[in-house]
Amino acid sequence: MSEQPPERVRVTSPRTGDRARRRTPLSAATEIDAQTEVGLLFLGSLLRTQLRLALGVLLLLVLTVGSLPVLFGVFPDVAAVRVLGMPLAWVVLAFGVYPLLLLLGVLFVRRAERNEDAFADVIEGP
Repeated sequence: MSEQPPERVRVTSPRTGDRARRRTPLSAATEIDAQTEVGLLFLGSLLRTQLRLALGVLLLLVLTVGSLPVLFGVFPDVAAVRVLGMPLAWVVLAFGVYPLLLLLGVLFVRRAERNEDAFADVIEGP
């Protein structure tokens, strides 16, 4: 008859005593990773800043480019002017709007990166 080895049993001891746990302050990055209220507050702040920037650029775009149809509708004589053999509206769209879009895009990206760098400085701390 073969003898089976005894079953292994793990013995652990419960923690005894009510030692107060010291909680180390979490860094802002840890707070964000852990999705705590403070971390969500930090992240919400960045998102609000970026949204405010995007809405500002969009408003500027609407005021400049969006006003062109209104301008040409209110002043039809201006729309009839020809420059370089093309209607003025086409010249403005070709040589005015696209550089403006490029400029707004570059400014938006630079400002968004500046916002993110400021956020990273807050997160990383001193």
